[in-house]
Amino acid sequence: MAVIQVSGGRIYFSDHGEGPLVVLAHGMGGNHAVWYKQIAALAKSYRVVAYDHRGFGLSRDDSGEGRSAYARDLLALLDHVGADKSVLVGQSMGGGTCISFSGLHPDRVAALVVASSLHALVESAEIKTIMDRARAETQELPQLERVLGADFRIECPAESLLYAEISSFNQTTRETLKGAWPLMQTPEQIGALGMPIVFMAGGQDRLFPVEAMRLTQARVAASHLVEFDAAGHSAYFERPLEFNDSLLRFLQMCNIGGRAPAAHSNLSGYGPATRTE
Repeated sequence: MAVIQVSGGRIYFSDHGEGPLVVLAHGMGGNHAVWYKQIAALAKSYRVVAYDHRGFGLSRDDSGEGRSAYARDLLALLDHVGADKSVLVGQSMGGGTCISFSGLHPDRVAALVVASSLHALVESAEIKTIMDRARAETQELPQLERVLGADFRIECPAESLLYAEISSFNQTTRETLKGAWPLMQTPEQIGALGMPIVFMAGGQDRLFPVEAMRLTQARVAASHLVEFDAAGHSAYFERPLEFNDSLLRFLQMCNIGGRAPAAHSNLSGYGPATRTE
């Protein structure tokens, strides 16, 4: 665990495992701690860095730049850990960071994973109609109803509370977040960058409806889409086995193998075992 000084603030990160680098960029409701369901699994085969965006967790945003500095901060982090290339995994707000960064520094990205996010992407008229409706419908919702699926909140009340408690350590909220993405791109421009790309979507996501994710992914050349039917906006937190295995299989498909045999969480499937007589 370490802190690096950046222009106008500081960035906190944790560093686990060895192998090809995977960087985890959290969303508005999270910080580095929210990835605890991914780090243990991924670090069996990969080097995993989870960091706090400035103004979140243990990072600081002294200059108040917010989103405007996120791609610059990520570059500083990759330089600090000595990574020429890395796999970027961005959820929601973190997806915008990774998309912006990929457009600015495509040579530093081995693969891009965009989870529950269309941030930093130009919306077509059709997608904007879907997103405007979603923004209006979720504007006044309590935070947990925005970021966690209905099934998960019912089935896992203790973990839902933990999610809220992790969020409480953030100085920045959606009402106070400042700045703008340093680079906005069309889906076609992202697809032309050349790195492998996968989108991950929750079937119960109210912030980024799966319909909008499908329409966007269809315009990104050679990209892939993974859908988690029984998950909301935070599939990585709600359905971690499925999320982790989807991520690991994507990396294997991209020939980004870890230093050890595949670290899949549940190769036999995700349903309960049944016995036949």
